This record gives sequence, structure tokens and C-alpha cells, in this order.
Amino acid sequence: MPLLTRITGPRDLDRLSLEELGRLAEEIRTFLVDAVSKTGGHLGPNLGVVELTLALHRVFESPTDKVLWDTGHQSYVHKLLTGRQDFSRLKMKGGLSGYPSQAESEHDVIENSHASTVLGWADGIAKANQVLGHDDRHVVAVIGDGALTGGMAWEALNNIAAAKDRPLVIVVNDNERSYAPTIGGLANHLATLRTTDGYERFLARTKEVLERTPVVGRPLYDTLHGAKKGLKDFIAPQGMFEDLGLKYVGPIDGHDIEALESALTRAKRFGGPVIVHCLTEKGRGYQPALADEADRFHAVGKIHPDTGLPISTSGADWTSVFGDEMVKIGEEREDVVAITAAMLQPVGLDKFAKAFPDRVYDVGIAEQHGAVSAAGLAHGGVHPVFAVYATFLNRAFDQVLMDVALHKCGVTFVLDRAGITGTDGASHNGMWDMSILQVVPGLRLAAPRDADQVRAQLREAVEVDDAPTVVRFSKGAVGPAVPAVGRVGGMDVLRAPGTDTPDVLLVSVGALAPMCLEVADLLNKQGITTTVVDPRWVKPVDEAMAPLAERHRVVVTVEDNSRVGGVGSAVAQALRDAGVDVPLRDFGIPPRFLDHASRAEVLAEIGLTAPDIARQVTGLVAKLDGRYERPGAEVDPMEAARD
Repeated sequence: MPLLTRITGPRDLDRLSLEELGRLAEEIRTFLVDAVSKTGGHLGPNLGVVELTLALHRVFESPTDKVLWDTGHQSYVHKLLTGRQDFSRLKMKGGLSGYPSQAESEHDVIENSHASTVLGWADGIAKANQVLGHDDRHVVAVIGDGALTGGMAWEALNNIAAAKDRPLVIVVNDNERSYAPTIGGLANHLATLRTTDGYERFLARTKEVLERTPVVGRPLYDTLHGAKKGLKDFIAPQGMFEDLGLKYVGPIDGHDIEALESALTRAKRFGGPVIVHCLTEKGRGYQPALADEADRFHAVGKIHPDTGLPISTSGADWTSVFGDEMVKIGEEREDVVAITAAMLQPVGLDKFAKAFPDRVYDVGIAEQHGAVSAAGLAHGGVHPVFAVYATFLNRAFDQVLMDVALHKCGVTFVLDRAGITGTDGASHNGMWDMSILQVVPGLRLAAPRDADQVRAQLREAVEVDDAPTVVRFSKGAVGPAVPAVGRVGGMDVLRAPGTDTPDVLLVSVGALAPMCLEVADLLNKQGITTTVVDPRWVKPVDEAMAPLAERHRVVVTVEDNSRVGGVGSAVAQALRDAGVDVPLRDFGIPPRFLDHASRAEVLAEIGLTAPDIARQVTGLVAKLDGRYERPGAEVDPMEAARD
């Protein structure tokens, strides 16, 4: 009987021998490769933390003790050991989340999967334990070396170190990588620790020799041990952590369960903040992952388990279109540089980096620093393009506002995975950018509808040198071109109504253009004439919008962004400011966190589909026909449009 099937909770691990734990580790790796190859997911990070997770759950008593993960994509093994072994619908609707989920298990805490937050969480939980007198509870924060490049982690470390008697164990999972190899000064420091003999090992060998030396052996050892700070700095320069006031243990072989348990047990008994530095291998035990120099199979789609090759390939995606165009722009303009926050390949800048290695800057998981650095680059005379997932730009909002916009810096932010992304769940949907950026004075925001517009609007963006510009696009395959049939102001007309008195002005934002054209077709079948326009630049609202809207009976906006403060709200405000009193109905994402599911399933759940929109617009027009246009009727058109 396989050992894994006998594990229904962490305490089932207690009765296993070291030999059985080794067998279990191999079973888990086999399970992960088989399961994740069928669904896609974060394979490499989880293959690297098998023994570490086993040791954590052997030493600590979850859920009384809190084991926190940063980021949560390395929690698959944790899920297996806490009673969740059905991975058949991983990241699918109704299946397991790809991250920790409080709805799934009492063993899970942090769901947001935005890196570098775990130490702040741990600090808060440890403080709560102290206030409430929970002296028997421990807090363990597992943080990757990549996440330690984030400034939030160091803000938390500064606070954690201030309380010498508050128990908190920080496990640094050091695999030299975040997505790609970890960069920067911290990475160099950890590399030094990895490549020198550890102090504890040196001291143990010295103790063994001196204790065999008569008379003077023990006194010499005590003297040597008393000078440990200087020796540690000489043998393994972990002084950076100890200078903060944090006890340091390591480096530890992150695949040696016995060594891990010993180190974690010592840390648990210490009674104050301790860092346990573990060396692990991302993708361990799976040769295709180890051979992948780019990111060790950080995240994969459906693959063949034996070869690691994709089961199927799709057409060009939005990211690759951007990446290819960046190379062309780089060839034409020597002043264009690129910035990434530890995601060179995922955001499509790998080709630019290969072509122009001296013009790309990986700032680590530090979006705030990336934005401020971009302001400095712009002030210095170059044009930076900062490519980042839409959901992660939230972290740098203050810097976009107060450093880039206030100083009128020509910086282009390229937001990948904007809108509904689906399977990665609530924290990865890029559904807030067009709302939060609306308040930034001078900022210009483009939402391309197809590959041609990505290329065109990226070029338009990098021509702006006196204000921040943003180009946002979706996740996945880009789809066919959506041609314009005309132009009004700066807006593309995608469908002309064929009449001088059209019913509906449908404002289509970004990648939703094909769906909006489908809505127009459905309305046409109901005898409702529709103009479909793509604003291209949704901020500021085009000056031609108000006079165009005035020629229609109703305005409808459709966006892949929160309805609260989004494009619909901006268009409504622009119409009010222009004195255009036309009913407006805005369709977008409701203000709530969305569970993981496919993009299509999420869109259907929130009613952002062509049939749903057409049905509501038909009802809206019917209300206007019945109440607003009756001779002698005095009805507020906005009131008539309400549903």
C-alpha cells in the first residue's frame, strides 16, 4: 500500500521512520509530476520543497502552530499532507486552488499569493499569540529567496528582530530562484553562504577534536565558542541576519529530512526569532524540470509526464506579441530600456534581454522600487518600459502617482494578464488597474483589442515623454485581428449602425471587442441598431465621445475591469461634464473576489457574455420605448434606464 494514501493529516507522519519518509518523498514527487502534468500548475517549486514540508509538519503542530507560505505556489506538498490528495481538478472550478485557501483547510492561512508578505503576517500572528497568552503556539514563515528581494520582507524583519522573546521561525527556502535565478545583493550574499562551510559544521568538528584533548581541550572549545560571532563572519558570513538580531541556523541541506528536523527543532526551542536557511533544488527529481534553465518548470500547462513537452500548442499570445515588438522598438531606439520585477520570461522581456542585455533591469520582487527607478531613468534621459502583471501594479500605486506622474516622467507600464485571468484565482485577476489608475493626473491608458493594436499602441506610448503611459492586455491566445471600419476622433469604429438615428452606442474596451461585436449582432436581430467603438485610449476619455453619445438613445460600456471606478464610470462622468443626458449602462466585473475557474467560466458567472449583455440592453431599450419616448411623458432618462 503506498505510504501517501495513508497520510490523512500531519500527525500521520509521526509514526514513519526516516527510511519511510524517504520513500514518501519519492511517492510525492511521482504524484506531483503525474497530477500536475494533467492539469498544469506550479510544478518546479513544489518538487523542491518535499522534504522541507515533511520536516515542517513533523516538527510543528499545524493548525495550532501556523505554517505560512510565501508565495503560496509552493504549497502543493502541504496540501497533500493535510488531507487534500484529489488533484484531478487543480486550479479548475470546484477543484483545489493553486494556492493556500482558508475555504479548503484549517491548515491554510495566507491566500493572496503576492510575494514578500509572509513575514508581516507572521509578525502579526506572533504578536497576537503574545497578547493573548498563547505561549504554546509557534509561527513558521516559509519564504523563498526570491521573495526576500521584496522590501516588505525587510520591513517585517526589522520589526521581528525587535522582539527577542517572541517565538517566530523564518525558513528561507533558498533555491537561487524566484521564477528565474534570483538576482541582486541579497542573492550574492546567500550564494556566499551556500559556497562556504557552515559555522555549525566547523564548530562540531572542532568540538570533537578538542574534547579528545586532555586538560586544555574543553577550555579551548569554550573560548572558541565564545568568539563565535567573529568566526561566523569569517567562515560563513551570515552576519547580515545576526546584525538584525536574528538567530541564524544553516545553511541546511533542504533535502535531508533528519538535518531539517534537527534544525527546525532547535529553532522551535529557542524562544525568539530564528532564521533557518535551507538549500533546496527547484524541480528536484524530475529531469525535464532540471534541464529547463529558464525557470525549472516554475509553472507549466498540460505536459507529457515523461518528456515534459507541452501536450498542445496554441497560437501567438498577447505576451509574445509585446515581446517581439519591444525588440523591434529597441533596435530603432537606443534610449528605450526595460524593467521587470523578477519575471523576465513571464512578461515577455526575455528576447529583449537577449538582444540588449545592458538595457534591461531585473529589480527582483520589488515593484515599488521598479516604479521609482523608472522615474529616475526617465529623468536621466531614457524611456523605461516596466512590464508587470496587472495585479502586481497595485503594489506600486503610490510610486506611479507620486514619483512618476507628479514629476511628469515618461514611463510606460505594460500590464500583462489584465482582466479575468481565471485559474490562478482571486489575487491574480488583473481587475483593478483601470479603476485605480483613473485617479492619476496626466496618465494615459491604452487597452488594445488585438495584436495589431498592441504593436501600434505600444509605439504610441513610448513616444510620450512627459507623462506615464499604460498599455494593458489579456492572458492567453491573442485571436484574430478586429478591423476598424472608421474613426471618430481618436476612437476606432468597429461597427457602423447604417442609420442616422442609432439606438445604442456600445463602447468596447480592449480584448472584449469580439464579444461586443457579437452583442451588436444579437441586438440587430431584435431590431436595435448599434454603433460599436473602441476608444483605444480609455484614459483620458476621448473628446469625441460626448458628441457621439448624444446621437444615440443609450450608451453601453463593456470592460474587463471592476465596474467601480472603471471605464464606464469615467465615460459617465465625461458625459455629465459635457451636459449630455443620455442613459448609460456599464458592464464589467462586480466588486468581489472571484474564485478560480477558467476565464470563460468566470465571465459566464458574472454575466459578462454576449447573450447576457444583449438581453439586458434589449430590456433597457424596451423601457425607453415604453416610457421615455411616449408623447407627453416626462420621465428622467437616467431613471428610465435603471434596472
